[in-house]
Amino acid sequence: MSDMNRYHRQMLFQGIGQEGQAQLLSKHVLIIGCGALGSSSAEILIRAGVGKITIIDRDYVEWTNLQRQHLFTEEDVHEQTPKAIAAARKLKKINSGINIHAVVMDATVENLTSYVQNADIVIDATDNFDTRFLINDLAHKYRKPWIFGACVGSSGMTFTIIPGQTPCLDCLLKVTPMFGATCDAVGVIGPAVQMVVTHQTTEALKLLVEAKSKINSKLIIFDLWNNHYQTIDVSRAKRANCSSCGVEPTYPSLTYHGRTKTEVLCGRDTVQIRGKQYSLKMLESKLTQYGEVQANPFLVSVDIDEKRLVFFQDGRTFVHGTHSIEDAKKLYYQIVG
Repeated sequence: MSDMNRYHRQMLFQGIGQEGQAQLLSKHVLIIGCGALGSSSAEILIRAGVGKITIIDRDYVEWTNLQRQHLFTEEDVHEQTPKAIAAARKLKKINSGINIHAVVMDATVENLTSYVQNADIVIDATDNFDTRFLINDLAHKYRKPWIFGACVGSSGMTFTIIPGQTPCLDCLLKVTPMFGATCDAVGVIGPAVQMVVTHQTTEALKLLVEAKSKINSKLIIFDLWNNHYQTIDVSRAKRANCSSCGVEPTYPSLTYHGRTKTEVLCGRDTVQIRGKQYSLKMLESKLTQYGEVQANPFLVSVDIDEKRLVFFQDGRTFVHGTHSIEDAKKLYYQIVG
């Protein structure tokens, strides 16, 4: 058990108190994505004394992350450390009494289901709507509250989704336009990230200590640079015939059988290929014929001409330097056979 004195100031806060702190220490939060939103959310919740945090992320630390993604350092970039692993190492130094589970993997139905089932709440820290729709369906199927969050430029939005009570993400999209631009296209500033994180983690704390009357039922949208802030009542957006949260849900994201094995990562000039799992040691040896190889216990990478291939332990490969799935697959199969 952690030394409770470290939470003294938090327990003085009437909304949490000693009873709320005990609840926090007994709860499990699943954070999907460990970039800007995920790393900051994890740090706040670890410091707050949430008993168990599971962090899932498929990526590794790069230079462009350091401007806004907390917990990461230049050393992580040089070592190509997976984000979930890098975050967990730092978080352990912040609060050694907390159970931190770092998972390096892509979020798919097959590997995400059990994590959602075993969590008390889910925090969305992803950068694409395919994964968010997956979270939405899993959360509703297993009756888990989840907190949507997104930011780009100086703008952001958040919404707390409670199965059976609030509109789901699919309902929300029917009435509210979402960001069309991406961070890679128009950039993002750190304060916008932190504003989203502030709302997400505050809502998480309310849910975890069961302060139901304090949950924010409105969609929050802001633009810090242009001094805009609004809350929108979206309660009427909930649809009885919604395929995710309606009377007879079919959970389309869970039953879709045509999931792609390749995809272009949002704005990254990178293609991800989900392939066969290979021994990293074998790949490290094989790749030396193509160029200088970098390796750690989680991945192996090599630069070939103007492209970089990164092979992960779970069978995924990033092909950087192209947005052509055909070109990426051609290079991939040239190497792995």
